[in-house]
Amino acid sequence: MTTTKRTPPLKDLGHVPWPEIRDSTGSAADIPALLTAVARGDADTAESALGQLRRRICQYGFVVDQATAATVPFLWELVRIPQVTCRAGILRLLKSIADARQWEDTAVAYPKLLRHPDNHVAWEREARRAVHAQRGVLRDLLDERDTDIVRASTELADTLSD
Repeated sequence: MTTTKRTPPLKDLGHVPWPEIRDSTGSAADIPALLTAVARGDADTAESALGQLRRRICQYGFVVDQATAATVPFLWELVRIPQVTCRAGILRLLKSIADARQWEDTAVAYPKLLRHPDNHVAWEREARRAVHAQRGVLRDLLDERDTDIVRASTELADTLSD
């Protein structure tokens, strides 16, 4: 009998320079702990961590920051793990990120934003690209038994098809 070795979730977290990038609170250094709590926590812990993560990388449900694009691949990784208790919430967060155009829309009226050292418009576009990059995951999620996951997957797929 052969055993297959499962890769532990979030093993690549250390490859991102979290303390050097920003989220809505300042340093993004706490994002790995929040992702880990989402991955390994019970339902209440995971939901709380996801809420904190949402406030840091997609504040108000539509304002992304520098750390958002770096966080998105880990969100896609977590949504694939059946044991993660808040997968539908993660999908809704990914949809919010994919829909985010706050900075881009503002830059139309205030083009100086494009020259600002903190290029929020570029961060927003990067975050949307990161969500689009793994949209193939949705095919499997649409076959889930959990209707909340199927609904959230369908909504995200609709957003990404635009």
